[in-house]
Amino acid sequence: MKKQSSFYPSTNEVSREWISVNAEGAVLGRLATAVASILRGKHKPEFTDSVDVGDFVIVYNAEKITVTGRKGSQKKYYRHSGYPGGLKTTTFDQLLERNPEQIIHNAVKGMLPHNRIGRQMITKLKVYVGTEHPHEAQQPKEISL
Repeated sequence: MKKQSSFYPSTNEVSREWISVNAEGAVLGRLATAVASILRGKHKPEFTDSVDVGDFVIVYNAEKITVTGRKGSQKKYYRHSGYPGGLKTTTFDQLLERNPEQIIHNAVKGMLPHNRIGRQMITKLKVYVGTEHPHEAQQPKEISL
């Protein structure tokens, strides 16, 4: 009787694609979950928790992301300088004007594993304001969410 062996992908066997996503009119949380799933590789049959098998994701039109309800004024982002009294608070609307790429980056990063593989996965996320990005040579496949 022959034993069945499990498939375990190695990092050099993984084929990565480039996927582009338009953030215009998309809800932040729904976009972030879909992007995090692609970065992890959960849409592939060779998905394994302990191996980074995900694809590269380009998100453009980051300044046109939306949130539901009154989260624009109520949702807060925190950062700390490391010094006593160094807690800084920013609302969603303020951050959308100043740095809209950071909003999507933070949302997706929070949905990835908080370990070495998660830090490796977030490097495959590229977020841009506007429709122009420097990854046309990779011929990204457009998907709609």
